[in-house]
Amino acid sequence: MPDKQDIFETLNKYGITEDAITDAAMELYVPHPGIDTEELARDAFKRELDFALSDPNLCILVYAATLLEEEGESGGLPGITAQEFKRDPVYLIADEVLGIAIAKYIGGYKGMFEFTRFDQNKPGILGKLGPFLDDAIAGLIGGVSSNMYSRSLQGV
Repeated sequence: MPDKQDIFETLNKYGITEDAITDAAMELYVPHPGIDTEELARDAFKRELDFALSDPNLCILVYAATLLEEEGESGGLPGITAQEFKRDPVYLIADEVLGIAIAKYIGGYKGMFEFTRFDQNKPGILGKLGPFLDDAIAGLIGGVSSNMYSRSLQGV
């Protein structure tokens, strides 16, 4: 099963690093009790990210997004040409479903709502990624940040 290092080896091919994910999360950071500075939030986010990516199921979902991205770019996905894929058409919703699934897997409904914030605003690295990867990483950030905010309220 892939571990955190393995998933980042794969993600690095797309310019996605732990720092790029954390930087994108911090662009929409909102101070909360327990994480009232960006420095505290950054540390808390990285801890939550490490914990989330210790789950092989989550790593496999993120990995699936990389495979779908490659297939879409090469025209290998059924029902959509490579040219259509690159335009991220409105009718393509499988990418959104994957992002929502990742966010809910990590953070439940709170994660899903955080996913929406990141998916709509596309901070940092999210604005540079293709249809599947931007939603998968937005889901990862949404789920992780929702857990970060929830734990900060519990004083953990």
